[in-house]
Amino acid sequence: MTVEKGDLSARRLEAVRAWTAFVEHGDEAARLVRPEILSSWERSGASITTDVRFAPLADEGDTETFWRGSPLQIAVSRVEDDLRRTAEDGDLVLAVTDADTRILWTYGGRVMRRKAETVNFVAGGRWDDESVGTNALDLANRLSRPAMVFSAEHYASIVHNWVCWAAPVNDPVTGQPLGVIDLSTTWDRTHPIGLATARVMARLIEQAMPRSHEHPGQLVSPASPEEDGLTLRLLGTAEAHLDGNRLLLNRRQTEILALLAMNPDGVSLERLHALVYGDQGVTLSTLKAEVSHLRSALGGQLTSRPYRLTMPVATDVESVLAAVGRGDVSAALTAYRGDLMPGTNSPALAELGEYVAVAVREALLADPRPEAVVRYSELAPYDAEVLEVCLARLGDRPHPSKPLLKGRLAVAGG
Repeated sequence: MTVEKGDLSARRLEAVRAWTAFVEHGDEAARLVRPEILSSWERSGASITTDVRFAPLADEGDTETFWRGSPLQIAVSRVEDDLRRTAEDGDLVLAVTDADTRILWTYGGRVMRRKAETVNFVAGGRWDDESVGTNALDLANRLSRPAMVFSAEHYASIVHNWVCWAAPVNDPVTGQPLGVIDLSTTWDRTHPIGLATARVMARLIEQAMPRSHEHPGQLVSPASPEEDGLTLRLLGTAEAHLDGNRLLLNRRQTEILALLAMNPDGVSLERLHALVYGDQGVTLSTLKAEVSHLRSALGGQLTSRPYRLTMPVATDVESVLAAVGRGDVSAALTAYRGDLMPGTNSPALAELGEYVAVAVREALLADPRPEAVVRYSELAPYDAEVLEVCLARLGDRPHPSKPLLKGRLAVAGG
């Protein structure tokens, strides 16, 4: 279902007429708008004027302290790639707030990001209706249900060109309201799926929420207590652990950490940008922001000029390549858990991933240990050549892995 531009223009004109009637005559707007909009207009009018230029900003330090390590921050970091993709695909600006409608996190498509910044639709922005007027974030928070505010339904004229959809985010265990997620774009891009998308994004965040809130700061999920320093698992599912505790990083931050680990002598900002983004049109300031988050997560153990890690670092990539180098195929396959960060856009990591995959495969072709080949076939089920070489090497000799190898080969050949 699509919305014709003419229908949207007519709807916008009706909203402007209702807003004008309220501003000029008050009660005459009662029959022209939804009750929740009228109530919000009345609250807004008691606190601000319609020509407010931008939302007030809360203290930056307080906002950062509240956000960092909170259940919301943990959940958003886990699904951040999905949220960013939604914003970029639809040229939306997304925002996550606390229970007081203070924005804690935002991400925007190219056009909407600039529009958002001009009205303080940024981290720290206070978007309750008494601070900046009627909007979907406040309504969803106040009414505990998804809300949409279109064009001049906003009280402040600075956002009359916007449409906003918001949905509450609640603690999945206690049901406690934590805030809302909002999706905003220009009014002429209104679509019926907007409100449903906000609901989906809210559920996505709730499902990613930690089930216990007893993990302060950056570190959660105790790992092996004997692990000291920084440990990176980059093959298969990527994870980073600091002194035995998992770090909560988004995919891009993990990629940056991997590249720093592979360059122990350090790299310049420009070189790191090339390793991470290649020729993508990403600004240096974006990279600096990601590195700043990493520095905080690592307790400051990341220098600049050049960017360099100042702690012991161990990676599964090094373990695999070292085992291959000494001819220990079994050890290599024990450490090998699949492709290096599948789907990465980093040209440097893509090249490294291909190098590791080829090295492992060639090691197996040279020394096809049956147990190692079985393990490899779980990760690369359609690589028939490695299976054939292994079975040929076994010949008629019995081996416990032989039925598994033949089964895998049948699947690969099919």
